[in-house]
Amino acid sequence: MIQFYFNAAPNPMKVALLLEELGLPYQAVPVDTRKGEQFAPAFLAVNPNGKVPALVDGDAVVFDSNAILLYLADKAGRFVPAIADSAARGSMLSWLMFVASGIGPFSGQAVHFRHAAPQPKEYALNRYDYEAHRHWKLIEDRLAANRFMLGDEYGIVDMAVWGWARLVPYVLGGETPWAQYPGVKRLLDEVSARPAAQRAEKLKTAHTFKTETDDEARRFMFPQNERLKRA
Repeated sequence: MIQFYFNAAPNPMKVALLLEELGLPYQAVPVDTRKGEQFAPAFLAVNPNGKVPALVDGDAVVFDSNAILLYLADKAGRFVPAIADSAARGSMLSWLMFVASGIGPFSGQAVHFRHAAPQPKEYALNRYDYEAHRHWKLIEDRLAANRFMLGDEYGIVDMAVWGWARLVPYVLGGETPWAQYPGVKRLLDEVSARPAAQRAEKLKTAHTFKTETDDEARRFMFPQNERLKRA
């Protein structure tokens, strides 16, 4: 059976969505990052980068959420263009990697500097807020012309976008972020209404994760700050 290492963050949740869409049996293995469980030797043997999600499928070990999406979809032959369809495949890979290298990192940094970083942070927040908006605007423009990211077919790129779209108000701040991104909101609502998405959302409440951002949590979530204490 597949072992799926996860928490309730955007990247694990998009993998949970695909697992539910495919109807694959899996064992959900919670990893509480506020308690430092991502640095346990047993988990580092699965993902040496110490991040969730990660997946063990027999002899296959896969980490990074977008790699897992592609691995599972290719294996099942669903929610992804066939390798032989080079045009559709190229578009899928481009947008999937765009989410991996742009939407996720810049949204994550916008969250950090908006909600967690100490002052002064004006320069850093301005940079990452700008880049997060710039990346989400590209998604918005794509969805203004297409029902789904690749056209009329729902697939793993939409799942990758859904994982982060659920947090757009938290990522971007402001009183009415959805007014700027109605296409993203439309996609979010359509995917969230799917039974598989509702099952995936229940997964995050099936396990109790630490929610307090206390000194212990900060030490595990922001280990770079330990260097400042030694400076």
